[in-house]
Amino acid sequence: MELQDVWKIYRMGEFDVPALQGINLAIEASEFVAITGPSGCGKSTMLNMIGCMDMPTRGKVLLEDRDISELSRNNLARIRGKKIGFVFQTFNLYPTLTTIANIQLPMKIHEFPESDIEDTSKKLLAIVGLEQRGSHFPSQLSGGQQQRVAIARALATGPSILLADEPTGNLDTKAGSEVMDVFKRLNSEGLTIVMITHDMKIAESAGRVVKMLDGKIVGET
Repeated sequence: MELQDVWKIYRMGEFDVPALQGINLAIEASEFVAITGPSGCGKSTMLNMIGCMDMPTRGKVLLEDRDISELSRNNLARIRGKKIGFVFQTFNLYPTLTTIANIQLPMKIHEFPESDIEDTSKKLLAIVGLEQRGSHFPSQLSGGQQQRVAIARALATGPSILLADEPTGNLDTKAGSEVMDVFKRLNSEGLTIVMITHDMKIAESAGRVVKMLDGKIVGET
């Protein structure tokens, strides 16, 4: 994934408000990148670009060397569904579905073979350490467990990149640490991860930290 001189400008009445100002960022395969900065600095807007959920006002967003602005809506939807996994601060699990049914849902939407759905969902439950909780409903799980289910669901279609927006924001320190352990293990196995966080301690778990301020990248460590 690469952002080349990316600007995002919103029209607010008579004024143009820049959310991103000339962003240049390359994310290599198997990297774990944390994007950090204060509220309103453009972190979420940049994640939307990386996730092909929004288009730049100016500049280019390249996914696997393809300019996403040149892709049809159907192709973009297919990319979001299969190549990119999303994890949010709010877990967004379906309350009437069991843990394993929540994980299986993306595969059913994309019409995976039933045998693959069954096998993959069991493997993902084990990866996030919840193999004994497959029949539980979200209300029967702790916040940390729900977020790990959300991670498993995001991995269900075999994405090449996982995007996480404040994934520990609603969790206590212990649960947040467990979630970060899952991310680090997935990254060590080759998954590319881009994470937004305002918590520098959480950001330091990543291999690379990109710091933002006022819509610009102001530093990296």
